[in-house]
This record gives sequence, structure tokens and C-alpha cells, in this order.
Amino acid sequence: MGVNSTEISSKPDNTTEISSKPDEVGRGGGGKSIDNTTEISSKPDEVGRGGGGKSIGIIVGSAIGGLAAIGGLISILIFSWRRNKRNKEEDVESDDSMDHEFEQGIGPKRFSYQQLVQATNNFAEEGKLGQGGFGGVYRGYLSNLSVAVKRGEFLLIYEFMPNGSLDSHLFKSENMLSWTVRYKIAIGLASALLYLHEEWEQCVVHRDIKSSNVTLDSNFNTKLGDFGLARLMDNELCLNTTGLAGTIGYMAPEYISSGKASKGSDVFSFGVVALEIACGRRSQISLVGWAREAYGNGRVLDVADGRLGMDFNVEQMECLLMLGCGAHPDFNLRPSIRQALQVLNFEAALPNLPARMPVPMYDVPASSTEPLLSTSLLTGR
Repeated sequence: MGVNSTEISSKPDNTTEISSKPDEVGRGGGGKSIDNTTEISSKPDEVGRGGGGKSIGIIVGSAIGGLAAIGGLISILIFSWRRNKRNKEEDVESDDSMDHEFEQGIGPKRFSYQQLVQATNNFAEEGKLGQGGFGGVYRGYLSNLSVAVKRGEFLLIYEFMPNGSLDSHLFKSENMLSWTVRYKIAIGLASALLYLHEEWEQCVVHRDIKSSNVTLDSNFNTKLGDFGLARLMDNELCLNTTGLAGTIGYMAPEYISSGKASKGSDVFSFGVVALEIACGRRSQISLVGWAREAYGNGRVLDVADGRLGMDFNVEQMECLLMLGCGAHPDFNLRPSIRQALQVLNFEAALPNLPARMPVPMYDVPASSTEPLLSTSLLTGR
């Protein structure tokens, strides 16, 4: 009976050999020898050689690239989140500041579109006050405040003026304005222009001063509206605009002729409105000339609104008429709005006007120290 023997040997090349040999069966020439040898190889792969090394390199590179991409995406998300958070905080601060200014009556307030939809009953037609050059105007209510919402590309909210515009009282209303109220309105308009021209941080030229843009609150306090044509004007520079705009009858002649608007052209428009208040007549091309002719004949009070009878302060009427007569073609002889307000408050003497209308000066000299707004196209409305 044969006995199997097992040999395990380790070669220098890290090969383990396991041999299983039976003893000779029936010792002698007839016996056979069976050699069962099993070789188990445990050689390590050579890193960096062959297909296996390349696969490992690709896997490692892909992993690193993926981690880098994920890290970059996370960084972008964190940056966007922080920026949005900062913008929201700034918006909140801005809204708080605007709300504070609004409560003090010195600044605007921001409303959401949904708030305006609710305030105007979804812009109901029965609440529509009119149609302006830049969109419809609707009445609404916000925080116990009656407002007018102007709907266009942007929605603008104004304090609602219960007494409407000046022209509706001068030319349309059966209830005639008393002289005291008229003079109060004139002073209010002059004060508004003074703020725009001299008291705000930048000079603003309104370019469309007329009685229909003078609105009145419940106490007939004056609010100058419709700044759609207004322009900021640097006191040192001239600014170009895209077109001449305004309302015929209120526009200064040099503005029509040369296409250049200035503070002086606003003063001309103020003078026309002053004449409308005093005379009770709508502005026409001849309104200023008619008043100037009466002044030249020494009968300036003859142009006063006949509906008033003599129920007015004569000195105040003369002040207003003289300022209206100052709306003549020669812009060099027009007072500034500050001087006009001083005259209305009896803080300065009446302007000394020539008896006859001066020769028109339509072209503003290039050497003029007053900054101008140059335009080129007549688009009056």
C-alpha cells in the first residue's frame, strides 16, 4: 500500500510549490511512481507595467477630477448663496430706509405687484382716473393711504390728490378758486421749482410745467407732478437729450427754436402758469403778449380774472401778473425762480420790465454760463 507524501517548497522568485508523491507501490521493477505536483504562484504584479497599471492610473485620476468638480460646484453654490443672502439683506435695509423716508414724506416706498393688484382691485376700470402719456392711472388704497397708481412698463404710486389738477379748477370747475387759494398755489409751485433747480443735490429741469401738471391735495397744497420729461442737469456740464418735448403754449421760444432747455425755460413756463392763475384764461400763444400789452399801457390789472370782481389783494395780483409778464422771449431778462419766489413773498421788489416786449432772443449764446440741455426733435404732446 502506498503512502502519499506532500512537500511544500518556496522558491526565490516568490513561487510556492506543493508536491504530493506516493511511495513506491510494491517495491520493485513493477512499481510505478506517480508525481502529483501542484504549483501555486504568488508573484506580485509590477505596478506601472502592463494594462493593470494603466487602469489604476485612470481610476485614480478620475476620482481626483470628480472630487475637484464636486468641490468647485459646492464652492459656486456657497458663493451664490452668500451673494443672494447679502443682496436680500441689502434689499431689506433699502426697504426699511425707504419706508422710513416714506413715513416722513421725503422718499419713495417699494410695493410688490400683488399689493398693487389688491390696492386697485386688479386695476378695475371703475377705478381708472385717466390715461396719461406713459400709461393708465388707477385709484387705490395702501396702508390707509389713498394713492394713484400709474400703470406702464413700471408701476408708479403717487399720493392721491383729491382736488385734482389746477387746470380743472381754473378752466372747468363751476366752483371758482378764491384768490387766497390761487396765490397759495402760485407760491407752492415756485417753491417746488426752487427745490428742483437749487435745493436738491442735483439740478432738475422739469421741461413740462403747465397747469394740468400742478396737482392739489385736500387742502389745496401744491404738488408738481409728471416728471416723465424731467432731466438731471450737472451745474458744470451740458447734457444731450433725444428730442424736444413739452406742451406748446408753455415752452420758451429759445427752447423751441434752438432745442436747448434750461432753468430759464422752466421759469418761462412758470410765468405762463402764473398768468393763467391771475387771468383765469387757458394758455395760448398770445396770452403773454396780451398781458405785456396791458402792462405797457399801464393797465395791467385789466387782465385779472373778471370772475373775481375786485375780490383779490391788489399787490398780490400785481406781483403775479408782473412775474407772468416776465415770461418774455429774452431769457436774459427773466428772473430766477428764487427771485420770483422772493417777489411773491414780498421779500424783493417787482421786476423792472420795459414798457414794450423786447426783441426776441431765440438762440442762447454759447458763452452763457447757464448749463443747457440740447435737443433736436420736436415731439410735444
